[in-house]
Amino acid sequence: MHDMFYLAIIWAGVFLSYFAAHKTKLTPVLYFLAFGSTMVNLGVLPQESTEFIRGFSEIGIILIMFALGFEEDTNNFVRGIKRSWGIALFGALAPFAVAYYVTLYFWQDPRLSLMCGLAMTATAVSLTMVSLKGEGLQNSGAATGIMTSAILDDIASLAAVAILVPLATGDAEVTAAGIALIAGKAVLFFFIILLLELFVFPHSSRLRLYHRIPLLRHFGIRHFIGFSRGEQATLAVLLVALVIALLSYEFGFHPAVGAYMAGLIIKQEYFQLFEEPEHDQYEQTKKIVDNVAFSWIGPVFFVELGTKIVFDQSILLAVVPQIAILTCGILLGQVLSASMAARFTGNYQWHESLLIGFGMLGRAELAFVVMDIGYVQNSIINTEAFYTLMATCFVLNVTVPLSIAAWKPFFEGTKQLRVGAIQLSNGGGKG
Repeated sequence: MHDMFYLAIIWAGVFLSYFAAHKTKLTPVLYFLAFGSTMVNLGVLPQESTEFIRGFSEIGIILIMFALGFEEDTNNFVRGIKRSWGIALFGALAPFAVAYYVTLYFWQDPRLSLMCGLAMTATAVSLTMVSLKGEGLQNSGAATGIMTSAILDDIASLAAVAILVPLATGDAEVTAAGIALIAGKAVLFFFIILLLELFVFPHSSRLRLYHRIPLLRHFGIRHFIGFSRGEQATLAVLLVALVIALLSYEFGFHPAVGAYMAGLIIKQEYFQLFEEPEHDQYEQTKKIVDNVAFSWIGPVFFVELGTKIVFDQSILLAVVPQIAILTCGILLGQVLSASMAARFTGNYQWHESLLIGFGMLGRAELAFVVMDIGYVQNSIINTEAFYTLMATCFVLNVTVPLSIAAWKPFFEGTKQLRVGAIQLSNGGGKG
């Protein structure tokens, strides 16, 4: 019954977080994190989550990412990748370099610094996208830029973890074969997604193959969704999301990446099952998916994430300078590198570029995985460095919804900001 007791506390916190968010006009994600951290430090929630809560939170992040992908247009995503390579590259190099050299200065241990740099590299895309949704900006071009660059960033970070962690732990050496294997797995995974997008899911297509092999037109996900007149459409798409999430996990990626890709390649046209307007199966399914993702299952992930922030007062006071320098360095390095890359390699406007910079600040899943490897499993990261990283992650995660909410009026053009000859806000009205 302990699991049910903890879930009841978490859901109560989710409800209170929505109430506080409504009163303060801030995104509820901020309150989810704060509630989880408060409860674990008060001893109400355990420091080590139960298997049930961990599993529940993993389902939550899969649902969240699927719901966000479900809203996105595939063509916008592909166009976004072409504009986002620079954001992913420079937006990852800057925080890695800052974390590496700051921790090297304080602790003089290259292996420790390598792990700290890896922990600070990947962006918490789920936190950012939910924060954008809370402000009604999830369908903007900047949001697509954040999503695509963060996915590219996560893929590169996962490859870096696979290559560099064995080096830091002394378990392996970098080899050409190992690097090729990681790159090959990434290419193969997205090739499978492309096959699903082009040949498996569509019930009709302009591709010549569909004319040469008429049998292909008798399949497609539309028939799967339309089973029993679409009554099981939600179950059908969630099953697809879970299967692709598990597939991405087998390829070494976080399941959230697969869930997002599943939502991305399931198109609205696949739900056109009936001619009657009252049978808008897409909108009905989307409403259910959004409800479970953003109201009662998905938020558990953020509360559980907040429970990772366990503070010891004596250690925290001892590492205040390290926390302050690392946090300020990551804030400046991440925002400047991502914003400049968005402006000059992605051709985004300044008001979009700065939103992308703010949106790349969050640190979550991969950061905690690397910290667990370095601190718990291999004792490479010392206690002081671990608390420095945890506190930095906490500040960065809190900064994401606050900075997005603060920048929203400038992004939409209701407020103006100019630095010298550069118009940083949206001068053309609502965007």
